[in-house]
Amino acid sequence: MISKTNQYAIRAVLYLAQEAGEHPVRAGEIAKGLKLPANYLSKILHTLARAGVLESERGPRGGFQLAIPASELSLAEVVAPFDVSFQERSCLLGRSKCSDEDPCRLHETWKKASDPMIQFFHNTAVADLIGKVDL
Repeated sequence: MISKTNQYAIRAVLYLAQEAGEHPVRAGEIAKGLKLPANYLSKILHTLARAGVLESERGPRGGFQLAIPASELSLAEVVAPFDVSFQERSCLLGRSKCSDEDPCRLHETWKKASDPMIQFFHNTAVADLIGKVDL
């Protein structure tokens, strides 16, 4: 249900929130700590930096750190650069117009399944998960 890219993005942000202090952490260190492919993770981290979720710093003391406090950063913001479906529900059948007013045949069933997940991503801050998950 959630892509590898989104999983890696969430894990990396949690790693930074848990492991990083006031100093940036290099992409290689994050990849090693999470046992993730370094090149793929680096692309994810740069995308998160361009989206304003992370700050990046070049140079020997460079790396990545959260741009938003973990208590204010929702999971929806973390996955938004990779997947807009966590911002709002899209039609399971791919209709461009599917709403409560003009529903497809699966609208109500899909709404019951997807809305709680969307709410979870919007209502859960990164800080809410710190210490609750093994990375």
